[in-house]
Amino acid sequence: MTSPIAVFDLGKTNSKLFVIAGDGAVIDEVRTRPVWRDHGDIRVLDDEALFEWMRRELARVVEGYAVSRIMFSGHGCTFALAAGGELVHPIMDYEQEPPGEIADRIDAMAPDFHETFSPRLPLGFNYGRHLLWLDARDPSLIDKTESILPYPQFWTWKFSGRPLSEVSYLGCHSHLWAPLKDDFSSLVDRMGWRSKMPPLVAAGEDVGRYALTLSDGRTTDVAVHNGVHDSNSALYFYRSLGFADFTLVSSGTWVVIFNPASALDRLDPARDMLANVTVDHKPVATIRFMGGREYEVASRGWVKPISIEAIQSVIAQRSFALPSFAAGGPVQGHAGRFVGPSVEGEERAAAALLYIALMTDLSLDLIGSDNAIVIDGGLVKSALYAPLLAALRPGQIVHTSNNPEGSALGAAALVFDAVGKSPFINDCAEAAPLPMPGLDDYRRTWRQMVETMQGDTAPKEKRA
Repeated sequence: MTSPIAVFDLGKTNSKLFVIAGDGAVIDEVRTRPVWRDHGDIRVLDDEALFEWMRRELARVVEGYAVSRIMFSGHGCTFALAAGGELVHPIMDYEQEPPGEIADRIDAMAPDFHETFSPRLPLGFNYGRHLLWLDARDPSLIDKTESILPYPQFWTWKFSGRPLSEVSYLGCHSHLWAPLKDDFSSLVDRMGWRSKMPPLVAAGEDVGRYALTLSDGRTTDVAVHNGVHDSNSALYFYRSLGFADFTLVSSGTWVVIFNPASALDRLDPARDMLANVTVDHKPVATIRFMGGREYEVASRGWVKPISIEAIQSVIAQRSFALPSFAAGGPVQGHAGRFVGPSVEGEERAAAALLYIALMTDLSLDLIGSDNAIVIDGGLVKSALYAPLLAALRPGQIVHTSNNPEGSALGAAALVFDAVGKSPFINDCAEAAPLPMPGLDDYRRTWRQMVETMQGDTAPKEKRA
């Protein structure tokens, strides 16, 4: 049997290590919160603290489970500038906006949407935008840079010493990739960055060895595999289980919705719609909103269970949460707010959960989803989200997994594929629609308020 694999699933809010056995079972899991600290007037990652945690935990699982391979799945919008085995500049937090004068100048440099299928987004949601910001701050930084590394490849480089690129990350609304040409964008060539882009290597490919020091002082070599963008990893995982015509709702800090059946000409950049690029270089229609962050803000950090009774009370009172509680998403330019009778505590959290379900429903209409739906990630752990979505989408089957860590499992599946194994089985179950009197009318009223906010840009309501 294949020895276990260690997958570092590196999210913006939580970074996790999963140990996945040769039969596909998750046999160990540990989490930490990455530290984002001030560096002058910007925020950056404490990469050394995270690296130390990763090495310590890797040594533990190598000793405990005979792990022999490591793989990385990473959140989007992030990059590293490296030269001579070191960072040229700390890794930037993508949640910060360039100064207005600089933003106006660099935004005018963005390639046309139909070249990159990257909408013009705020903050560092296009990481090419943050590259341009750093270049405007100090042109010598990129001059000194040997390798512009996508975030998962930064960790591949830290452990293997090899600077690499990978297409699912480059193609994730970065402004740096032209999906229809399957090549770097005009921005890369205009800025003279092509020579600083490391060679493309497939996600999951064995790219080197890391000499790990164990607790007794011995060293052992661990195989290092090239990393992958987290939501694209989840898409790969469910495809590997046999799903073909389906829409994936991948959730964490972001809710990222992929519908491979949707035509790219349906994409509206003003609604945070874009083309991601799969690990096998195929563009896929995508829409997203910062659902995990929005729920946290709207619910005021509620982490307890939410009862059906609380949801029913919110619907009966006609209390609504309206977009948006974080940047980006399909309803931009408005500050998130509550309307109707005031709700607090569990009922406020129920209104926030209804909001996330309704934003998902709206996004599914915008992306033209009428096929099966698969929900992965943190939203599966909210017991009522999938049943609510199933009630809102009666013409579609909604699937959830017993182990909704698709980004980590997809990363492991890429490694297993590289060594000729395929241990995962499809354990997904259909979510039963939640019987909820008044939900249809509540949805209709919420959608009308959002359409008023958006003017004529909102889609016509589509019901099965």
